[in-house]
Amino acid sequence: MLRFLINRIGLLIPTFIGVTIVAFLFIRMLPGDPVLLLAGERGITPDRYAELLHSYGFDRPLWEQYLSYLNQLLHGDLGTSIVTKKPVLQEFLTLFPATVELALCAMFLATLIGLPAGIVAAVKRGSAFDHSVMSTALVGYSMPIFWWALLLIIVFSGWLGWTPVSGRISLIYFFEPVTGFMLIDSLLSGQKGAFASAVSHLILPSIALGTIPLAVIARQTRSAMLEVLSEDYVRTARAKGLAPARVIGVHALRNALIPVVTVIGLQTSLLFAGAILTETIFSWPGVGKWMVDSISRRDYPSVQGGLLMIAAIVMIVNLMVDLLYGLINPRIRYER
Repeated sequence: MLRFLINRIGLLIPTFIGVTIVAFLFIRMLPGDPVLLLAGERGITPDRYAELLHSYGFDRPLWEQYLSYLNQLLHGDLGTSIVTKKPVLQEFLTLFPATVELALCAMFLATLIGLPAGIVAAVKRGSAFDHSVMSTALVGYSMPIFWWALLLIIVFSGWLGWTPVSGRISLIYFFEPVTGFMLIDSLLSGQKGAFASAVSHLILPSIALGTIPLAVIARQTRSAMLEVLSEDYVRTARAKGLAPARVIGVHALRNALIPVVTVIGLQTSLLFAGAILTETIFSWPGVGKWMVDSISRRDYPSVQGGLLMIAAIVMIVNLMVDLLYGLINPRIRYER
């Protein structure tokens, strides 16, 4: 296990360096000049323009800018936002709880529905329920997030008026954030109705973001369960007269969980990419919306820092998924 962990961490280092190169070059490939965007409609004199270019280091060669940025990262500094003048790490950590809360709720919803639906579909293979689950999963996987999110807003917020359109909580509630997680902070505030308001604001974004992972989990669970249910040890367990719930829940499901956990881990990583669209549509004040705003303003440090932090989180999630394999199936030997 220790050798496996060391090898995986060793692979993360060149991967992270590659991400720094992509993040550094990505924002600079986009059209637009951050100095001119900062100047706005007021314009800027050539001397002032040259002064700003020098102060931000944009007048140096790209390779020199990258080495300076890499040295900055090695000292734990993600830079300072060109627009807000605040440290990028501070801004990221302030907004990150909102994204985590949305992603966790979306994944909880996807797992809560997708896992049982896939199990039942596999057990009742060929039934009307099986065909309904697979057809619904295909439709859910095929729908673009932006279209599905707008449709949810039109139906549930516009026509029915059941849920709010945007934001994390109603404007009538105001309290100082403690954890950054609105569900927890609304409970800690003690204000009547605050928690219900936070939940109502979270419903539509969670559904929009969790639909694709739900479809993927349901289909993968069904596929894995069908493969396991045909194994000899499952037929032996049934022949011994074990209860169907024990055969399915203990003997079959545990061995089918490895590919399912892999999918859940990958989908959790992809939620951060999907959160960019979801947060933009629902005006959810998280990292995704912050990244979109930073790109439009050509805020180089914010975009670079945001991409690096998200990449680091994705790599950590994938590492944790690999470590979970040993807990699910002790027969796996990481030393090999």
